[in-house]
Amino acid sequence: MNAPKEARGGLDQAIRNAMLVDGEWRQAASGETFAVFDPATGEAIARVPSGGAADVDAAVAAAGRAFAGGAWPAMTPAQRERLLLRLADLVEQHADELARLETLNNGKLLAFAQGLEVAGSVQWLRYMAGWATKIEGSTFDISVPFPPGTRYRASTRRTPVGVVGAIVPWNFPLLMAVWKIAPALACGCTVVLKPAEETPLTALRLAELALEAGFPAGVFNVVTGGGTTGAALVAHPGVNKITFTGSTEVGRLIGARCGQDIRRVSLELGGKSPVIVLEDCDPARAIEGAAGAIFLNQGQVCTAGSRLYVARRHYEQVVEGLGKVADATVLGAGLDPASQMGPLVSARQRDKVMGLIGTGRSEGAQIVAGGTAPERPGYFVRPTVVANAACKDLTLVREEVFGPVVVAMPFDDPQAVLAEANRSEYGLGASIWSNDLRAVQRLVDGLDAGTVWVNTHNIVDPNMPFGGYKASGVGREHGYSAIESYTEIKSVCMAY
Repeated sequence: MNAPKEARGGLDQAIRNAMLVDGEWRQAASGETFAVFDPATGEAIARVPSGGAADVDAAVAAAGRAFAGGAWPAMTPAQRERLLLRLADLVEQHADELARLETLNNGKLLAFAQGLEVAGSVQWLRYMAGWATKIEGSTFDISVPFPPGTRYRASTRRTPVGVVGAIVPWNFPLLMAVWKIAPALACGCTVVLKPAEETPLTALRLAELALEAGFPAGVFNVVTGGGTTGAALVAHPGVNKITFTGSTEVGRLIGARCGQDIRRVSLELGGKSPVIVLEDCDPARAIEGAAGAIFLNQGQVCTAGSRLYVARRHYEQVVEGLGKVADATVLGAGLDPASQMGPLVSARQRDKVMGLIGTGRSEGAQIVAGGTAPERPGYFVRPTVVANAACKDLTLVREEVFGPVVVAMPFDDPQAVLAEANRSEYGLGASIWSNDLRAVQRLVDGLDAGTVWVNTHNIVDPNMPFGGYKASGVGREHGYSAIESYTEIKSVCMAY
């Protein structure tokens, strides 16, 4: 089913067809635009500017002026806090509109857009607003013995890093934008945000709400476009820091360029998260947990539990149960209340996922459930369960699919499964399902992952650092880690 027309009604007024640069809505300097689609139908729902180097230059210049002089640096931390709180209030007031707009543009279920994206954005804005007035340095004594009779007192202070170029993905468009801008603005930085080409609509609406909240011109800018737009932002000499969430492939390019330029960079990249079910776990709980770990947001989650390791005692039962969950899942538009799984974000993503499933078949993967793309409008893929007793070398085990595809494998020895879980270039997340605290702690200690969940999966919080080991990224978001990410430390040494 497609979304009922009444569910889509009223969203036209929320769609912005221009970029925000220096407090003004404008078209691309080239005049070029690109279409934005509803993944549930494949129909175009808007056209937005295709920003180029000239547009990025204008946005960075505006952010630079706002950072170096004018109202923004003159504001006190308490004033920045109030602006972020005001923005949070406006997001909350427009929650229904933003959630429906996100669902229309991204395809996710409306309940997830409401509960994860919009409510999460409000929570993150309010949490990070509080940090604006709590950024502090330290004082310490130093032991320099000369000149005789001279004493020293030293201290540190944190200063904003400057202009931040933020590039966000299409899987959680609004929430990822807030994850970047909230701590940056709280620290006193200015921002140029480039949303994903597929999903720019809620970022543009967020920028409009920021203007309404009273943010000065140039403090928060949004430039829409594709990969070349992002590349122009990364290469711009006026950007002091790049923060990127997206694929490891693109992250490597960004990291290399920032390293060449000696530019600050944070990278939150891909994942291939293991879900480990130990022998003492109730199979019913394991089935529910594994399904939630992989099928949330159509599997389009960087920490999606795409590798499932189950103690052999429960393996057949868990695989069978997970397959039944997949087969029973109702596909449909995210705005349709009967839907249990929405479409993937684009035809390109659907084709990529189906290509990897096809590769799995050619390598001998056993498809227990799903593995097909329904013949219907939109970019749908059936939730897919792959089960092989010895499939650790499958492409589906090695590569990030970013779709509703899980590979289940049995194990006998928890220490051996630890080695298999770590046998990946990624290290973003992992989960363990057990009440055996000794076994759990041994696995927690040994897992190469930025976040290890126990008896849950995909839980994030603004107070809990988030990021990855190995090829899953560099740096951490959230909590005080985010404040460190958007500030420089300045040491002050005074003789007396």
